[in-house]
Amino acid sequence: MMKIKLVKINRNTILAIALVLFLSISWVGAVSAETEPYLALEAFSNSIADIAETVGPAVVNIDTVRMVTTQFPSFKDPIFERFFGREFEEFRRTIPQKGTGSGFIINQEGYILTNEHVVRKADKIKITLSDGREFDGEVIGSDVTSDMAIVKIKADHLPTVTLGNSDELRVGEIVIAIGNPYGLQQTVTMGVVSAKGRSIPTGIEGHVYRNFIQTDTAINPGNSGGPLLNIKGEVVGINTAIIPYAQGIGFAIPINMAKRNIDDLINLGKVRRSWLGVYIQEVTPEIAKQFGLPEDAEGVLVGDVVEDSPAEKAGIKRGDIIVKVNDEEVNSPGELQDKIRDIDIGEKAIIEIMRDGKATRFIVKIGEMPTVEEEGSEFLKEKVFSVQTGLKVEAVTSGIAKELELPWVKGLVITEVIPGSSADDMGLQRGDVILEANRIEVSSVGKWEEVISRLEPGDTLLLLVFRNRHTYYVPIKVEKID
Repeated sequence: MMKIKLVKINRNTILAIALVLFLSISWVGAVSAETEPYLALEAFSNSIADIAETVGPAVVNIDTVRMVTTQFPSFKDPIFERFFGREFEEFRRTIPQKGTGSGFIINQEGYILTNEHVVRKADKIKITLSDGREFDGEVIGSDVTSDMAIVKIKADHLPTVTLGNSDELRVGEIVIAIGNPYGLQQTVTMGVVSAKGRSIPTGIEGHVYRNFIQTDTAINPGNSGGPLLNIKGEVVGINTAIIPYAQGIGFAIPINMAKRNIDDLINLGKVRRSWLGVYIQEVTPEIAKQFGLPEDAEGVLVGDVVEDSPAEKAGIKRGDIIVKVNDEEVNSPGELQDKIRDIDIGEKAIIEIMRDGKATRFIVKIGEMPTVEEEGSEFLKEKVFSVQTGLKVEAVTSGIAKELELPWVKGLVITEVIPGSSADDMGLQRGDVILEANRIEVSSVGKWEEVISRLEPGDTLLLLVFRNRHTYYVPIKVEKID
């Protein structure tokens, strides 16, 4: 039988062993604590690299050529005229204008999503894949309003992106952009979501891009049309615009907006939009006062109603204040547009308005928004001056109406806006036509001065202004005469 020999360990030995174990554990813990941040940073870096490797093959370079006719100035040298005649006074020449941008493949059959402005009026489109293959591209659908287009190439079994959910984005969340800035293919940049719901002007008068994502991710010319990705590698936006000379300010179309339009672009070549047929504006305290409402009144003011539109057919009028759509409150033009957009074309909607202090409900059959070109006009004459308003005005005559392409002969045309005046601050322009002043029709200078004479400095003058084929309300402060 085997005997087990017991070893007696004194108290000091036990303490020594305990100390060694403690120091060993502490050292291991210290090393772990020191290396943990580096390991986390390495893991994060690897995840960004993994996203670039995974999504990169689905990002394409778009080169465009647009043939532009240019006209050169006259030759005034008498020697040229003597020998070659006046045919050298001017000549035209068609030259290629090149452009570049980005896009990403959303379908294995060769459908590429990009910005409309990247391929606008292009006579030739060349698509270059990340593996170097080149294809001719064809625009099969485009939409100026949302700045989106679908380009088709003849290829299949292509790598594609995964479309995410832009509604889940949070301000401060890390995002990644892949594109071809300045023609440098497959450039990857990283930043954060700086803000959501931004509105930026399009360059088309009276129209803005709405609900854009703002990011400090480096976006440069050539990035337009490329994907903005979350840390899962999902597309959450289409990189679209930068503010020139600004640092760290770029914008992207939310991918959820794009997802609503992709099928229309592919199948119809355009985007169908639900349409009420009203020009709308915010209810400011000044406007609320003129309509006999509390200063904090909510809703959306109807500045004009389009002829034969769903709104006109239902009975909605200029000056109505829309407060609800299908029993849901609307407190801004953006909210109203969003709610109408979510109603299918052909469906009926209940529109609740305030008119003369009373609530009225209309049932409106939502229509399809027509394509309308916005045109501006200018007018250079001037006659009567009113210091109180910061405006010079003149009665509209048949000649003026013809020059401004007005549908009628009435109202007062603005011939000058005093710089720095309230009218200037509110955006009034020469060539605008005033139809009402404080809800009173004004078709003569005498009537205009009669309305103005009742006002005191500091009072609000509510003007109904006609511009670009529709009307809207403008409140301006009456100024003191110096």
